[in-house]
Amino acid sequence: MVQAPPPPPGTNPATGGAAAPPPPAAAPAAPAVQAAAAPAAPKHQSSPEVKERLAAVAAIGQAISAEVQKVIIGKAHVIDNVLVNILANGNLLFEDYPGLAKTLMTNTFADALGCDFKRVSFTPDLLPADITGTNIYDAKKGEFTFKPGPIFCNLLLSDEINRAPPKTQAALLEAMQEKQVTIGTVTHKLPAPFLTMATQNPVEQEGTYPLPEAQLDRFMFKMSVGYPDRADEDEILARRIQRKKDAVDVEVITDPQRVIAMQQAIEDVYVDPAIRMYMVECVARTREDPRVLVGASPRGSQALLKTGRAAAAMRGRDFVTPDDVKSVAVLALAHRLILKPEHQIKGLETDEVIQTILGQVPVPTV
Repeated sequence: MVQAPPPPPGTNPATGGAAAPPPPAAAPAAPAVQAAAAPAAPKHQSSPEVKERLAAVAAIGQAISAEVQKVIIGKAHVIDNVLVNILANGNLLFEDYPGLAKTLMTNTFADALGCDFKRVSFTPDLLPADITGTNIYDAKKGEFTFKPGPIFCNLLLSDEINRAPPKTQAALLEAMQEKQVTIGTVTHKLPAPFLTMATQNPVEQEGTYPLPEAQLDRFMFKMSVGYPDRADEDEILARRIQRKKDAVDVEVITDPQRVIAMQQAIEDVYVDPAIRMYMVECVARTREDPRVLVGASPRGSQALLKTGRAAAAMRGRDFVTPDDVKSVAVLALAHRLILKPEHQIKGLETDEVIQTILGQVPVPTV
């Protein structure tokens, strides 16, 4: 009985010459009915080593989340999304009102990750060289030497990024995408891992320079923290009274090399072809929606792929599900859309467009 099922799937292991022709005729019909389910089963059977690495990613991620939640109260879902962004090796833009722990969250993550952290406060007089570094003439040596700027770190906090002029904002473009900086004719690689967490205030527009679409597109996620509810805000005050100081002691959970290993482990998360087409369809419909002037680019598709994989790993799985894609779609795609003026005037938000598309695209059964 145990040996009866294996022959049909193989069709011709070692059963005999005459029995081989009939099974191929019946075999195409079975996969046609099962569509994505039949090929998915053997493909995403990960090796024990892969499963072990991904289990370690989930465990370390939970430890980091728990450590950050000692400081950021009542925002577990936001913290998990930041972790997904870090595992996907992407840049993150926080847009929210003052005092909602945008900067504090970045500082806390840097402490928990054990990464080299630098902060740059973007101001109208900030120059590109103040971020990237510059060549300085050494009189003793009689030559120019490169003095690296604060961008040479693992985690860069670009505080109030929209307060600097476009020339200074553009200094980050190469670093955000290629993980390198070009000074003159020399290109300098940034340390790995490298990612930018930027903050901006949506209410104070006087004296600010809105980020151009080309730079917005280089942020993998755009998200907000949001106000805490009454119970969480009371807990914030209670903990402040208990520790008798503003600063919170954060334990170091990991280190840069382990973060790189976690990011590499995400590459082993299986993505079924049906899930892949689901991602493609969601992005393609942003370009076809009559309310949208400019839809998401293939960079948006890749953001869905990478963050979907990271979300699956955070949930302890070695394969991506439609729910993983849905959980990151708004954060990964909404800021990449430009609505038509008439819909902007009506107050339509790009988040609503993505939610509508998610409700319309057929969900694959895998």
